[in-house]
Amino acid sequence: MRPVRIITDSCSDLTPELMEKYGIDYGRMNTVYNGDVKVADLSWSAEEAHKFYDIIRSGDRITTTQVPVEEFDRVFRKYLDKGEDVMYISCSNKQTSSIFTAQKHAEELKKEYPDAQIRCVDSLHASVGEGMIAIGAAKLAAEGKAIDEVEEGVRELIRTTHEFLTVHSLDYLKRAGRVKATAAFFGNLMGVKPIIIANTEGEQAPVMKVKGRLTSFKTIVSLLKAAMDTGADGNAAQPIYIAHADCAQTELDALKELIRAEFPGSEIIALMMGPIIGASVGPDAVSVFGVGKPVKNSLT
Repeated sequence: MRPVRIITDSCSDLTPELMEKYGIDYGRMNTVYNGDVKVADLSWSAEEAHKFYDIIRSGDRITTTQVPVEEFDRVFRKYLDKGEDVMYISCSNKQTSSIFTAQKHAEELKKEYPDAQIRCVDSLHASVGEGMIAIGAAKLAAEGKAIDEVEEGVRELIRTTHEFLTVHSLDYLKRAGRVKATAAFFGNLMGVKPIIIANTEGEQAPVMKVKGRLTSFKTIVSLLKAAMDTGADGNAAQPIYIAHADCAQTELDALKELIRAEFPGSEIIALMMGPIIGASVGPDAVSVFGVGKPVKNSLT
C-alpha cells in the first residue's frame, strides 16, 4: 500500500510549522498588486502581513489568482516521484477554480503514473476550515490509512467543520465576488457587523447582523458553541481555531477570553489569514472554527 501525501493550497492559512508537523504541502497561488505578481507564500512574517493589510486599508486593491497548472505539476510530481499517492484538498470551488485545474491536470498525470492515486477533493471551505480538514486528512494518512479511507474521513470532516466569520464591511467580499448575499443584506450596515457562515454549498453566506464589534465576537463564539455542543464531554480537548486579518492584539485577547469561557478544556490556536483570503475578506476580519454537528445553511 502506497503512503498518502496531503496537499492543500494558499487558502488554507496553515503556518509552515503546522504543515511540517503534519507533513502537509501546498500549491501556491499568487497575488497581484499594481501589475506585480507575487507568490502567496504562507511563511510570511507578522510584519509582512501588516504591510499587506495596510495596503488594503489605504484603499488600494490586491487581486488574486488560482493555483497555476505549473504549480500543481511541481507539487504533485514531487510526491508521485517518491512513490506516494496524492490527495489535494482544495479551497471551496465557490472561492477559486483551483479544484477544476487540479482535477484536469491529475488526469494528465495519471497517464504517466498509472499505479498512483491522485485525488482532488473540494473542501467546501476556505481559510483555516480548509486547513483543519487537511490536518485531519494528514492524521489519517499518518496512521497508515489507504487513500480511500482517508477520503472517507475527509468527507465526514467537510460535513462537520464549522466557520463563523465577522468582518468590518462586506465590501471586500462583495468586490471579490466571494459572498452570497441579497441586496437587502448589503444595505444599512452602518454601525452593525455581518455574521457569515460557510454553508453546505461552499459559499460564504451572511446570516445575521449584530451591533458592535464586541457583540460580533460574542455572537460567533456562541454560534460555534451551539454548532459543536454534542454533550457534556463532546468538546473536550478539541482545539478551537481563530483566523484573523491583522487584528489588534487587544481584540484577539478579548476573543480568546470569550472562547475560554465557552470551551474551558480546549486549546486555542490563532492563525493569520494569508494573502489570498486576506485580499478577499479585508483587514480585521475574524473567524472561529471547530468540528461538531453537520453544517446547515441557516442558524435554525
